[in-house]
Amino acid sequence: MPSALTPQRRSREDSSDDDEDVQSSAATSSAPKRARLNLNGDAAPTSPDPVLPNGFRSSGDDGSQEEILRGRKTKAKHQPGSIVRVKLANFVTYTAVEFLPGPSLNMVIGPNGTGKSTLVCAICLGLGWGPQHLGRAKDVSEFVKHGEQEANIEIELAADPRRHRRNPIIKCNIKRENNKSTFSIDGKPSNKKAVIELCKSFTIQIDNLCQFLPQDKVVEFAAMTPVELLRSTQRAVAPQEMLDMHDGLKEHRQKQKSIQAKVHGDQDALENLENRQRMQADDVQRMREREVIKERVKFLEAARPFLLYREARNAHTVAKNRRRQADEELATLKTEVEPSLRAVNAKQAYQQQVEAATNGRRKVVQDAEKAADAIDRKLKSLHDRKGELEAEVEAEKNGGREHRKEVARFEQNIVRLKKQIEEQPPDLDISGYNERIREKERAGDDASLKVQGLKRKQEDIGYRGKEKNQRLQQAKRDLENLESQAGQQEAKLKSVSTDTFRAWEWVKQHQDEFEKQVFGPPIVECSVKDLRYVDQIETLFQRGQLLTITCQTKNDFKKLSNILHERLHLAEINMQHMSGTLADFPPPVERDQLGRFGLTGWALDYITGPEPVMAMLCANVRLSSTGVGDRDTTAEQFDLLQNGPIENWVTKRSSYKIIRRHEYGPGATSTNVRDVRRASIWANQPVDITAKRDLQENIEGWQSELISFKQEIDSAQAEIEELRSTVRDAQEEARTLKTEKSAKQKALSEFRALPTRLAQQEERLSAAQQSISEVRQRLSAIANKQDALTYERAQAAMDYAASIETLQTRHAELYEAEITLVEASSDLAYLVEKNTAVKDLLAAKKAEVDAFAAETRRCHDAAKEVYARLQEKLAGASEELHAFIRELPQEQTSGELEAEIESEKARLELMHEGNDRGVIREFEQREQRIDQLKGRLESLREELAEAEERIQGVRERWEPELDRLVALISRSFGENMQQIGCAGEVGVDKVDDFEEWSIKILVKFRESEPLTQLDSHRQSGGERAVSTIFYLMSLQSLTRSPFRVVDEINQGMDPRNERLVHRRMVGIACGDPALPSSNNNNPSAEHGEVNRSFDSVTVNGDAGAVGNAASAAASATAAAGGYGYGYGGNGGGSQYFLITPKLLPSLTYARGMRVLCIASGEHMPEQAEKVNFGRCVDMARGLRSTTVVVR
Repeated sequence: MPSALTPQRRSREDSSDDDEDVQSSAATSSAPKRARLNLNGDAAPTSPDPVLPNGFRSSGDDGSQEEILRGRKTKAKHQPGSIVRVKLANFVTYTAVEFLPGPSLNMVIGPNGTGKSTLVCAICLGLGWGPQHLGRAKDVSEFVKHGEQEANIEIELAADPRRHRRNPIIKCNIKRENNKSTFSIDGKPSNKKAVIELCKSFTIQIDNLCQFLPQDKVVEFAAMTPVELLRSTQRAVAPQEMLDMHDGLKEHRQKQKSIQAKVHGDQDALENLENRQRMQADDVQRMREREVIKERVKFLEAARPFLLYREARNAHTVAKNRRRQADEELATLKTEVEPSLRAVNAKQAYQQQVEAATNGRRKVVQDAEKAADAIDRKLKSLHDRKGELEAEVEAEKNGGREHRKEVARFEQNIVRLKKQIEEQPPDLDISGYNERIREKERAGDDASLKVQGLKRKQEDIGYRGKEKNQRLQQAKRDLENLESQAGQQEAKLKSVSTDTFRAWEWVKQHQDEFEKQVFGPPIVECSVKDLRYVDQIETLFQRGQLLTITCQTKNDFKKLSNILHERLHLAEINMQHMSGTLADFPPPVERDQLGRFGLTGWALDYITGPEPVMAMLCANVRLSSTGVGDRDTTAEQFDLLQNGPIENWVTKRSSYKIIRRHEYGPGATSTNVRDVRRASIWANQPVDITAKRDLQENIEGWQSELISFKQEIDSAQAEIEELRSTVRDAQEEARTLKTEKSAKQKALSEFRALPTRLAQQEERLSAAQQSISEVRQRLSAIANKQDALTYERAQAAMDYAASIETLQTRHAELYEAEITLVEASSDLAYLVEKNTAVKDLLAAKKAEVDAFAAETRRCHDAAKEVYARLQEKLAGASEELHAFIRELPQEQTSGELEAEIESEKARLELMHEGNDRGVIREFEQREQRIDQLKGRLESLREELAEAEERIQGVRERWEPELDRLVALISRSFGENMQQIGCAGEVGVDKVDDFEEWSIKILVKFRESEPLTQLDSHRQSGGERAVSTIFYLMSLQSLTRSPFRVVDEINQGMDPRNERLVHRRMVGIACGDPALPSSNNNNPSAEHGEVNRSFDSVTVNGDAGAVGNAASAAASATAAAGGYGYGYGGNGGGSQYFLITPKLLPSLTYARGMRVLCIASGEHMPEQAEKVNFGRCVDMARGLRSTTVVVR
């Protein structure tokens, strides 16, 4: 009877979103169930009545059972903003489902993978927040159910009577195609921002881990710093005004620190500047005196151009007077020597006249020479023309001779053509010739066509023969392989995966095309050393791992992948790149330690193969870390293995895999157990006799067909040779006929062209005779030209003689004029020599005048240059410089000025040298900086006083309220910890900087230890989990959010703490006065001996889970209401969602809580209303009652 009450567990082949990566075929419906833990955390045998927890089991009293099943309805109402209904369609694992959560505590339970966390995801995304708050997928499109294009979320929130007439309904539609979400509120299109604003108006904070803690954010919450925890706590339970005040204090404190830093900096700078001013005062005074001297030196040096200009102007006046006096003396001297020079001038004028006449006669002689030269050139030209005419006569005579030869040749051709015209050519039948030629060509074409047909026949037979031969050779290889171990393994590979077999065949034929050797699947490359362990070893492998091809380089992997998929179009191909070695996969423990675990070795010890393939299997199948045993594991060995480093092992009948969930603490583990299957890949099997006989029969048949094909090909070849001979004969006869026809056609064409050729020859003869006549006429014209040329040459000779005579006369006149010029020049030279002394005197006086003029110009230029420099100096000069120049003594010279400058410079050298101007400027600027700093310090001190006043004002309002709030949390936290025999308190760590204020949680789990701060170093994972859930529960009565979500927070707790935490959570969330305040005063509460009543159990949705499995969500509502407390004054605070995959026996349940049971499996009905959990409870109670009677 008890076995009939044990429900079957659903298949776990599909990986869930709550489990770790578990192999798809790792579990079956017959897998053993995981052992439950008793109150002490030890494994306990399965209860004979596992349907209901102790609180719901029948006590044997039929009347009380009837009263429990028909309990009262709860009076609690949904607080504004709490979730009334959640409806999903095509969302993650659900096809369609509807959740109806209660107003207080809602426990969502169900096996892993059924969709508990999917409800959490729906709440987050449906209310407008993004997937980043879930810690799962990055895109919303990934939440659309596999195979669907869109998902729908509908969430109904409880209305606020002050603002809404009815409950707001938010709908969210998620499109897979464009990865976008669209929203509507109460049926009207809206946007994400409006939805979030609506939620914030209800103080819903999905982004606050204190209120919304998804499964994948548990680790993030545990890693939250105390500073972050303070902010999240304020967001959860404090009004927005407190958050604003805290932010304001941070901002004011930052400004205060900034002002204080400025005050300190400016004060230090002011003191430094004042000290430097006092130290430099005497030096600055001395430097200012030095500046006065330097200024005078500067003025003296600037006055240099003025004195130089005054001296240059005086020198120019003296030179100008001396030049005027020299001009007057030169004029007087010229008057005295004028009579002596007059005779010289007259003779000089006569000499110039004679010289001009001589030059004129020289020009006439030159003109006569040019005229005689021109006549000479004309005579030479006429002589050349005579030679040209003689050459023309000779050329015409030669042409006449050629024309007479052509006349003789044309006459001979005419006689020959007339004779050929008289002879008739033979007759020609062209159509006859063409018909005979076509007959021969047709005969050759017919034979060629037959040859082509026979060749095609040969090719067809050859192709079929080649195909048959390939089949024959393959059959022979298959026959050989059938009798060998390698061949048997390849045959198994072919039976398991045809695509992988074809891929391996291609790789074997093209190994030389890869950088390194490519290894085949483990089916053909590996073998089991000891066949006693073949079942255990083969159980470790999945089908894809047995078919994996191993490449040693990335290039080979890419190349082979492209060839197999794109060229060969193979679909079922498993490949992996493996560059590591077996040394990269050390075992977790030494081999000599395996005995205490009941293991004989590692899986790697029982299988052999190439090292790259073995390394690949170590990476994928974990051969180097999977233990192998020859007998079943005992309970003691199982405990050692569960707490040791070995996570996988296989025995004679079962394989084990330990899954550890570190995020729930070091003790959160589960074990996956599978049966060892019988080996079929590496087990020795006899040769298939039927397959061998079929191969032998095929070989004999194909050999006979190949012999027949060869005979047909030989027969066709003999026929082809005979037809080729016929083709050659027909082609030769056709060529002979064509040659004979062409010769006769040529003769006939030439005879028909004879009259035309005769006419052409006669025309050419007439043209040649005409050319001879024209030659005679041209020779006569040339003779006339020669006569005229002879006359012209005679006339030119006489003109040349006359020009020579004229030239002689002009030369005689030139000689006469030149003699007269010599006489005049001699007389002039005599008179000039006679008056040389007078001229020297005049020249000396003129040179003196020129020297004085040059001196005057030099003095003028010097004065002008000095004046330009003076103007340039004075253009930008100050009024002080102008006044200094005006005060210079009139009698002071430039030498005296230079002496004064040297004297002042000597005084400067006696004084301190340095950057006087820079020091004085720095001194003056520092004085200004001191005045500025004093003014700014006064202003900063006023600002600092104002900032301190603002901080004090805000702090006086914020800090007491924060202390009161934390005190309430601490009181509730301490009470919660006291319920489990521990202690705890919560405080605020106050420092100077409001940015660093934080929540400080102190806990004590043992009597002997003091209160210590909660962190990841002092407490264990279970202790941190208990502290975290109690802290969250302490916020329950104070929270401003209408609902809170915690997903699988109990995974890291031991059963005792989980039971105590659960009872405390029920008491706080539901506000049940029936629950005791302390477990020390009510022992029955420790074991959950409190009856709770459920009014109904209903199925609220029909859905298809992953893999064609259906799922549904059902709600069971507690019957009685609680006392007003917390958010809305009813129940125990706001609405609470607790997500858990497990339920311990004998848990506490209270009126007002609701349990949402999520079931999924292959046999769920399509209509949700057919699943009635109320009837299931009735049936369970009836069966329980019956069982008690039998016992």
